[in-house]
Amino acid sequence: MDISGASAIVTGGASGLGEATARLFASKGARVVIADLDRQADKGKALAEEIGGVFSPTDVTDTDQVIAAVEAAKDLGPLRALVNCAGLGWATRTIGKDGQYSSAHDLEVFRKVVEVNLIGTFNCIRLAATAMSTMEPVDEYGERGAIVNVASVAAFDGQIGQASYSASKGGVVGMTLPIARDLAAVGIRVNCIAPGLIDTPIYGTGEASEQFKERLKAGVLFPKRLGRAEEFATLALELVTNSYMNAETIRLDGGIRMQPK
Repeated sequence: MDISGASAIVTGGASGLGEATARLFASKGARVVIADLDRQADKGKALAEEIGGVFSPTDVTDTDQVIAAVEAAKDLGPLRALVNCAGLGWATRTIGKDGQYSSAHDLEVFRKVVEVNLIGTFNCIRLAATAMSTMEPVDEYGERGAIVNVASVAAFDGQIGQASYSASKGGVVGMTLPIARDLAAVGIRVNCIAPGLIDTPIYGTGEASEQFKERLKAGVLFPKRLGRAEEFATLALELVTNSYMNAETIRLDGGIRMQPK
């Protein structure tokens, strides 16, 4: 599927995986809506101006804001792609060390992670796919668009303290196939990327950050380094443009299998 002249939405698009994806899609001729939180507006607007797209302040759990991002995309061109990069993590053990109920994992934290990573992803899918379904097909097979979900290797190798994160990302993996089956009727493909350790701003900067990343890469099979956001972006592009790629989850992790901690 050719995305030149089409519009694409990238959630979490102001930084990290989303930024790299927005840049690459724009370089292939897509008009990109950078959908990110309002606190990311400065970065998002600067990036949008640089790549010829638009920034749309978007909390993925807010239906009205997601609809606004979808409408912004429709104004730029036929909506053909959605890449769901928005998400958050929170490391907390299931119980505390003192045997007190009050020290058990905060249930509101668990809800928040699931709400953003899983429910927010589905919210974006259901609304963007609704708009895609009204677009003219691009070929004789009725293809209208493609969606890329973003899970994590934590969906399969969740570490100590990752109960909420792994649950949310496991849900993203689990819903990819049934949604692909749902949307096949209107010519929309759905795939999922499960990244491993990707070098993004989440790890911070400075000497301590670099030392931490050095320790992390020891578990990577090959190559012995963290992944690059640009490598994620090229896979996202392939999943959007390769019209025979559907209903699949792909690990992008250098062969790592995460240990308990």
